[in-house]
Amino acid sequence: MADYTKVALDAMGGDNAPGCNVAGAIRAIKENSRLMVYLVGREADIKASIAESAKVEGADYDKDRLIIVDAPDVIENAEPPVMAIRKKKDSSIVKAMNMVKNGECDAYVSAGSTGATLVGGQVIVGRIKGVERAPLAPLIPTKDGVSLIIDCGANVDARPSMLVQFAKMGSIYMESIMGVKKPKVAIVNIGAEEEKGNTLVKETFPLLKSCPDINFIGSIEARDIPAGEADVIVCDAFVGNVILKTFEGTGNVLMEKLKEAMLSTTRSKIGALLIKPSLKKTLKKFDASEYGGAPMLGLNGLVVKTHGSSTPKEIRNTLIQCVQFKEQNISDKIKAVIE
Repeated sequence: MADYTKVALDAMGGDNAPGCNVAGAIRAIKENSRLMVYLVGREADIKASIAESAKVEGADYDKDRLIIVDAPDVIENAEPPVMAIRKKKDSSIVKAMNMVKNGECDAYVSAGSTGATLVGGQVIVGRIKGVERAPLAPLIPTKDGVSLIIDCGANVDARPSMLVQFAKMGSIYMESIMGVKKPKVAIVNIGAEEEKGNTLVKETFPLLKSCPDINFIGSIEARDIPAGEADVIVCDAFVGNVILKTFEGTGNVLMEKLKEAMLSTTRSKIGALLIKPSLKKTLKKFDASEYGGAPMLGLNGLVVKTHGSSTPKEIRNTLIQCVQFKEQNISDKIKAVIE
């Protein structure tokens, strides 16, 4: 039997579930022959979505690599995460997480409850020995490529030792997955000077500076992040989430205003037609969904969180991202450095 990357997909998670999740899974297994997807959720709903998706995506895919795992319960976004994980053992999130914990799957992917995913990752899948906290680490588009923000939502209150581990794990990810040699690591600050910043930044800076496992370049201000001046952006989750949401909001507004300007007059419409191919190519580089979801680094298995509003394209990209993660042995590399 082929050495597949087996991914447990929370079929019921997200604003557009299960339809978009199923469509994304079908696209992914069509595109990548090394992938097997377990659709975890309400069996009847998943079967109906498969039938519907086949009309759009086509039925020419390897059905042996798309497996349904019945999970009658669903954890909703509004539910308290810890309580939901404890009580809803038959939910799609808990069942999918346990498949990773038990070695049945290599990875878990969800567009559902962020809180439940974070709790489940820590409690069910578990942290690598020596890892203090598992951060969420999404890729964000920059001027000449992408940068990794670590943490962006898992650990609002962090300690200096945790940020040092984030820097190490982020460097491994960027080098192994994105092919960046000696990735540049920077800590988010309110100025470039070493003496600036809050207590956390001031205490972390010298630790990063003296760490032999990373290529630390110092502080980075938020305005310099889009220019790609660092490959790994280190911060606590509060700061990281604000940066990430500002990126997303600014990008959406710019797209709206650009479209509005191009359609405002006959002359601008003609100009828009002329530049459309080049503009489409450029804008694709700034589409965050092209880079998949945000992995939780430092766990015993791969856990990836995608946007609640994920489209089939983002689900597809996230599933394929899991293949790279497994084949590059990211967890083993993190384990070797941290332990």
